[in-house]
Amino acid sequence: MIMSFLSIDIFNQIINREIPADIVFETETMIAFRDINPKANVHILIVPKQALKTAKDVHNDNLSLFGELFFVAKQVAEMEGINGYKLHMNVDESGGQVIPRVHLHLLSPDFECDL
Repeated sequence: MIMSFLSIDIFNQIINREIPADIVFETETMIAFRDINPKANVHILIVPKQALKTAKDVHNDNLSLFGELFFVAKQVAEMEGINGYKLHMNVDESGGQVIPRVHLHLLSPDFECDL
């Protein structure tokens, strides 16, 4: 089943503090907050503040941003006290992405899916 993008970027609303979120980490370029519909004991979304719709928008000029996503995931996992974890990113509507902004899911080991 192909998902459709939401018509609004709710992550931008969280970044701008227009809607509430349980923010666990923030820098000038990244924000991390708990998923409102968690699929694991720890389910945190890591979102760049720079508006990029999908991971297909990676280019030479923003490679460091994608590396920073993984670095922030490591930092947040340490803060949450989880040693092993899973990272997941849906890309584009046909890949299950719903929010039209790049984001990385940080999931504790209790998350199970068929890959």
